[in-house]
Amino acid sequence: MPPRIQHMLPFLRWPRPSTALLRGEAMAGLTVGLMVIPQGVAYAQLAGMPLVTGIYASMLPALVAVLFSASARLSVGPTALTSLLIYASLSPLAAPASPEWVELAVWLALLSGGLQVVLGAARFGWLLNLVNSPVLMAFTQAAAVLIISSQLPALLGFRVGWAEMLQAPSVDALAAAFGLAALALLVLARRWRPTFPTVLVIVVAAAALSWALGHESRGGAVVGPLPGGLPAAYIPGWPGWQMLGQLLLPTLVITLVSFLETAASAKVDSQRKGERWDQDQDLIGQGLAKIASGFSGAFATSSSFSRSALNLYAGAQTGWATVFSVVVVLVALLVFTPVLRHVPQAVLAAIVVAAVVGLLKPREFVRLWHISRVEAVIAAITFGITIAAAPALYWGVLSGVLMALSYFLYQRLHPRIIEVGLHADGSLRDRQLWALPALAPHTYALRMDAGLDFATASQFERNVTEYLTAHPHTRHVCLFAHAINRMDATGAEAFARLVSQLHQRRVTLHLAGMKLPVEKMLQAAGALVPHPLLHTYRTDAEALAALRAIADEQRAEPADLAALVI
Repeated sequence: MPPRIQHMLPFLRWPRPSTALLRGEAMAGLTVGLMVIPQGVAYAQLAGMPLVTGIYASMLPALVAVLFSASARLSVGPTALTSLLIYASLSPLAAPASPEWVELAVWLALLSGGLQVVLGAARFGWLLNLVNSPVLMAFTQAAAVLIISSQLPALLGFRVGWAEMLQAPSVDALAAAFGLAALALLVLARRWRPTFPTVLVIVVAAAALSWALGHESRGGAVVGPLPGGLPAAYIPGWPGWQMLGQLLLPTLVITLVSFLETAASAKVDSQRKGERWDQDQDLIGQGLAKIASGFSGAFATSSSFSRSALNLYAGAQTGWATVFSVVVVLVALLVFTPVLRHVPQAVLAAIVVAAVVGLLKPREFVRLWHISRVEAVIAAITFGITIAAAPALYWGVLSGVLMALSYFLYQRLHPRIIEVGLHADGSLRDRQLWALPALAPHTYALRMDAGLDFATASQFERNVTEYLTAHPHTRHVCLFAHAINRMDATGAEAFARLVSQLHQRRVTLHLAGMKLPVEKMLQAAGALVPHPLLHTYRTDAEALAALRAIADEQRAEPADLAALVI
């Protein structure tokens, strides 16, 4: 099979199935499948979708993703963060669970999936690196806070919303008992037996207990009847250009955030296998999964970090584990949906809260503060904007990205340029920081730890010019250029102007350790024309020897002059 075909169809690289392999894959698939059923229903509720669509989103999309993604051991389906983004995006546009809401959610899945496929096919996966880890961490934690706060009323058995509770409190004690008990059991089971299908057991037990106690007949909120059978193909109606325009920004954010969720799991999987992560192929696979989910009448999917970790922990080796988990979900859809009718809504809320409470890591802000205070401030502002802008969560991640890019540009426009001196250990270090003597009298020795391009050329030229103005007796400028690893036309022009200025001042320029690509560009720009005031050295040691010779010569001049006078 040609490598290109295997790259486009990753499932062709799966190992030939054997009895032992399929046995292990079946156990891993069963473990994940039993977890994804109740989670899918809970996340559908979080997304404002009909609850059965959570099961739909766990079948065909998961199968398509595992067939066309490079990371075959990821569990694809509904996730809390993507579901919250869907709810936040559609809240101003339609009523939750209404036909209009479902249609717009399908369009979000199709648009974000199509965008991912295009990005992956064009090998543009690198664009996702625009979101750095502090911004993603802050946005994720803010989203977790919003998810938990949205689920607390159902979890605690509130019969009314937060505002009404302050005026006329009304609580369903039995629903609160269901929710809090389920949450406690889920948290304890995660610590003691992470591979045990605790979620499914709790759901079945809660359904049986709810039915026995007549929770629904007492007015308690339950899942209610779910349609059985396979999903029919869903073809959404045309929403109009104006509505599509309103979906554009949510589509970009869902595409970005959902694939960053995938990246968190895929990088772990690739490291365990000792392979390079093929982000472009995963973009294609995840995009096709979203499209499949849309045509199933469901909502946008993503890779679940918790379920993917469970899949790996359960011993999954290939994509066959996901195939088995899809079969488990399919059987559950055909025979299990009547059981779900009596599950209290409080239990679904507990499932969501238990899944996202692990995302709350306030110590990460403290750790980030010790690493980089500027990035810690950016993360804190991102967190605050995400909370304040709810339900328009995309403003949080967009503002974080803009602040991070602005900080990156500021650093590029202000490169680190230092005057160097010779340290006692033989290395060249910051002369001002370490209180080191000059390498030679009337000499300015500097190093710029950045490329010489359009972003840094002006600062570099200004730095040398200002030093020469402040020190008019300077006779030598030595540039240790080994840190300059790239140069563009703007940098070459600035360097040529600087060389001309130094020649006019009768200042000798010494260049040490210049990389060959930079040297070739300067030669093409005419900035390295042989001249008595221009010296180049292959290594720093050669330049230091030359500067020592200059220092010895200048120190000898006064003594020779005195001898002549005598």
